[in-house]
Amino acid sequence: MKKIVLVTLVLVVAFLGACSSNIAESKSGVQKIIVGTGTQFPNVCFIDENGKLTGYDVELVRAIDEKLEDYEFEFKTMDFTNLLLSLETNKIDVVAHQMEVNEERQEKFLFNKEPYNVFPLQIVVNENNTDIQSIGDLAGKKIATTATSNAAIFIEKYNKEHNLGAEIVYSTTDINNQLRTGRVDATISTPFAADFNNKYADAQQKVVGESLLNSNVFFLLQKDNTALSDRIDEALKELKEEGVVSELSEEWLGADYTVGF
Repeated sequence: MKKIVLVTLVLVVAFLGACSSNIAESKSGVQKIIVGTGTQFPNVCFIDENGKLTGYDVELVRAIDEKLEDYEFEFKTMDFTNLLLSLETNKIDVVAHQMEVNEERQEKFLFNKEPYNVFPLQIVVNENNTDIQSIGDLAGKKIATTATSNAAIFIEKYNKEHNLGAEIVYSTTDINNQLRTGRVDATISTPFAADFNNKYADAQQKVVGESLLNSNVFFLLQKDNTALSDRIDEALKELKEEGVVSELSEEWLGADYTVGF
């Protein structure tokens, strides 16, 4: 009987010790933040040849994570079209995917105040295409874009207001192939995405015309998450002063896209 009691006491003590350890961890002050991002955005958030999630936005979040000792950032990857819904339903806390400001997003979500680069949208076509040199040349053409993106919002609005008569095709993964094979005539993208696609996917693309839109990009959070937003801004300001943000932009995007702030 004494042995049974002793064993029971030992188990109770061990159990309480484990509980105490868990409680200590929960009281450590470190809050886990789930960051939603994608895997299909060249140089921004993608899976490299070693199977690692990396890119400008990803590495910037990792640098912010190092600055904010009271937060722990964890990535959750998904299709771009699912990011806003996941944020709205509290499945993630932050979106890191070159999010530009638009009215619909402002109504539902919170942008942090400190931008982390400028997003230049331009027309991208097949390298052998000589017909399209400017946005006016998109009249009657077929344009591929990603639904709900600012590129999509821009070209939808321009198409309607200027009576281009262009056909807009929504896609997420095969735009490179559509351009290469001539199934679409153009897309709206960035110079660094075109460079990446040419280098790693033999996409045979070129950028034409002037920038259609140059907008600052931010992280996106839930409306009431001002505390986290402020801390992210603090970290970003420090990283900018230290030159880290510019270095990451040059490394991943091919130029310092932070100079437009």
